Amino acid sequence: MKTIGWKGWAFVALGLVMAALALISLWPTNRGIVRVLDFVREPAIYLAALLAVLALLFAGRGKWIAIGLLALSALVNFARIWPYSFLAPATLALAPAQEGQCLKVLSFNVKQANHQYDRTAALIRAVDPDVLFLTETNKAWLDALQDTLSRYPNVRSMPLDNRYGKIFATRLDLESARMIANTSANTPTLYATLRLPNDARFELVGLHPRPPRPGESSESRDENIARAGSRTPDGLENVLVIGDFNDVPWSRTTTRFREQGDFLDPRTGRGTFATFPAPYTVLGWPLDQLLVRSGVNVAAFERGPDVGSDHLPLIATVCVKAPTP
Repeated sequence: MKTIGWKGWAFVALGLVMAALALISLWPTNRGIVRVLDFVREPAIYLAALLAVLALLFAGRGKWIAIGLLALSALVNFARIWPYSFLAPATLALAPAQEGQCLKVLSFNVKQANHQYDRTAALIRAVDPDVLFLTETNKAWLDALQDTLSRYPNVRSMPLDNRYGKIFATRLDLESARMIANTSANTPTLYATLRLPNDARFELVGLHPRPPRPGESSESRDENIARAGSRTPDGLENVLVIGDFNDVPWSRTTTRFREQGDFLDPRTGRGTFATFPAPYTVLGWPLDQLLVRSGVNVAAFERGPDVGSDHLPLIATVCVKAPTP
């Protein structure tokens, strides 16, 4: 009777590792080393499929054991990202523009170390957003974009050198705007209340918290992120959330944020729309979010082009229903 050869054992070992990591990722813990496994669920599915094909071709008698373990890994990961696959039902219908006053939104992590300022400026001019939210902006970025930002009557900024600076600009009527130390003193959250020409008002929340880190607990961070959406300063029902969450939409943290704030995600049933890393989004993950609540609807959304950052921009057309007379 033939035994499993070394190639077979090698594929079995790879299958064991991938299945173990997939199962460990289900552990409801705040340990960063476990939480980061959420980020790689989609590429892990592709890797498991590739290894299964290779096992079928080269693993010999051990192939079915290896393929079974790799299938378990893929199924566990797919079950978590299922709502963001094309097979799942959409929870938010794209609204026709005539249902409300619409505005264009551009949310983009520029990458602080990226010095291709002109490419981002050209992107802003091309999109011509009514609401602009940039993250990882320091003083150098603020200075480089002055000409572009001068087109906006309302600009608020908090340049920081720790990769958590922010720039917010809008041509809409701005009732209030503040940067609040919600998730951390060094990672401020933007809260703004805006009014459209149809008198519809909505609150904008702009986030860029720290990511979970191996060896650290994310409990405090997770609690603050959840609170950032459920308690807006002016308490309006209409809310738009944008920004780099440093988190994926199927994680416990972002799921809690979405559920506690009653937000809807336009990506459900349409795909993950990975935005990081920009040159390899096929194997990346969706760190940048766009969520809406109540009378805020999404008419269209897309990923923008690669303009030198490690993130792709998110571009959306958002409509807000006029108040009932």
